[in-house]
Amino acid sequence: MMHKFYTYLLRNQVIFAFFLIILGWFIFQTRGIFVSVFISYIIMAALMPAVQVLRKRGLPNILAVLIPFLGSIIVLFLIIFPLIPFFLSQINSFATGLPTYLDEAATSLGVKIDAQAVQSLVSRELNSISRNAVVVTSKVFGGVFSALTVMIVSFYLLLYYDNFKKSIAKLFHRDERSFIEVTVEKINDKLGAWLRGQLVLSFSIGLITYVVLSILGLPYALPLALIAGLLEVIPTLGPTLAAVPAIIVALTVNPPTALAVAVIYIVIQLLENNFLVPKIMQKAVGLNPVIVILGVMIGANLMGVAGALLAIPFISFIIVLFESINNGREDTT
Repeated sequence: MMHKFYTYLLRNQVIFAFFLIILGWFIFQTRGIFVSVFISYIIMAALMPAVQVLRKRGLPNILAVLIPFLGSIIVLFLIIFPLIPFFLSQINSFATGLPTYLDEAATSLGVKIDAQAVQSLVSRELNSISRNAVVVTSKVFGGVFSALTVMIVSFYLLLYYDNFKKSIAKLFHRDERSFIEVTVEKINDKLGAWLRGQLVLSFSIGLITYVVLSILGLPYALPLALIAGLLEVIPTLGPTLAAVPAIIVALTVNPPTALAVAVIYIVIQLLENNFLVPKIMQKAVGLNPVIVILGVMIGANLMGVAGALLAIPFISFIIVLFESINNGREDTT
């Protein structure tokens, strides 16, 4: 039935065009829901290998899902949440002192800036960011309730994954169902590898940055390392943006320290590109830097911070989908 519907749409181009417009409008209007579902799917894909290992060892399906799922939540609570107040206080202190650092850094370079104007600008931007963060959070997650919904959806996707995969395959012609199931598995592998690799990569870069900046005695080493770890989620642009506040702070110490910090960030990026990324992200989809920058800009323009962060896995999803379709066509010719 669905196959006949697809054939009818493809043969009637006007109707097909209207169908695409309506579908695009519907997705745009409900993009917050789709983002939540996409996040849930990524979480499911990241935990699926652990679930499959436990299933192979004979554990019941419910236990095979509960153990890694609850284990991940417990790790988050034990490691991340107790540190949040300390991180926030450090970041707030850093943001408050940023105008002074900018003034001192500019003075060391022989440039004069208006510290009061910078302070006013930073205050306005912080207030704007706070307001935007609330808006983004309310739209994407809908508050705490929707955040819990994301976790619940992830849990049920794990619990009924086989049924979910078969339901997707049943939307297509009988002859294409095995191909669709293989494509779903490929997408899961890529998205899961991206999230697992990204978590390890962000933690590694943040830890390395913190250790090196602490050895140099740079003020606010912890928030600067946290910024480096968080911006690691955005390839190409992230590491460059993370170096800017660190160099500004280093300039308040002396220019040689700023130069040393700049060199350190370059070395860390070279280490990341030549060792960490190939080892940690070897199963994730490699993307052209131009595509990354455009994807992040489009995602940020459409949905702010959440769009920028999810742009890379979404592009990876699209690329894997098209590669599978092309490979499937080549196999049939």
